Amino acid sequence: MQFMGTKILVEGIDVENPVVLTSFPGIGLVGTITAAHYMSELNLEPVGLIESEMLLPIALAAEGIIQPPVRIYQSKEKNFILIHSDVPIIPELAYEMSKKIVEWAASIKTTRILSIAGVATFEGDKRRVFGAATTKELLDEIRDYVEIFRSGTISGIAGSILNECVARKFPGFAILGETMGFNPDPRAAAEVVNVLNSMFGWDISVEKLLKQAEIIEAQLQKLADQTRMHEQAVKKEELPMFG
Repeated sequence: MQFMGTKILVEGIDVENPVVLTSFPGIGLVGTITAAHYMSELNLEPVGLIESEMLLPIALAAEGIIQPPVRIYQSKEKNFILIHSDVPIIPELAYEMSKKIVEWAASIKTTRILSIAGVATFEGDKRRVFGAATTKELLDEIRDYVEIFRSGTISGIAGSILNECVARKFPGFAILGETMGFNPDPRAAAEVVNVLNSMFGWDISVEKLLKQAEIIEAQLQKLADQTRMHEQAVKKEELPMFG
């Protein structure tokens, strides 16, 4: 079966020399939650989409309005473009889509591409933000804002975009929110937002993210308590009876 190529369809771009932020589903949904927060806090409206026959055949409804799964937003106020996907990108599509994204970013005179994702360290509740860059000179730009991601892998399309940046000598960064596991992690997303605020002089509040984090953490704690009580009950039933 032969698929048609990936297409980026955009209209109404009103930003000059923007930063491009990219978010795709991944560990802790750090990028996804960060992107959703920007959409909500800044009232962003879609200005374009990315289409491909290799995308999952899904249409999304938001307040009754149908939206394609991979959308492009802009913030005139903060001068950034946001590319956001609600669906995972299969490996067979990641290379082609990455190539198209970097080509398009260069065509609109983007200054930087940032792949926002999560990284699981399982080292406790530190919530650090790690960073990596496509050159040593670029790494110096973010050194004061993040912990350097000294070794490890950046998988999926987030990594593929950075590989394409290296190939094209285009400025690219990875901004990775530390998360403890695979559950949605608004607290890690809040730390990413704080780092980007510092990097770019933005002032986007994280209050809603922290409230979401408290709710999720309370739900997870309740689930853990219920699981522990169930295990204790099972153990009691398994004890031999003497009499």
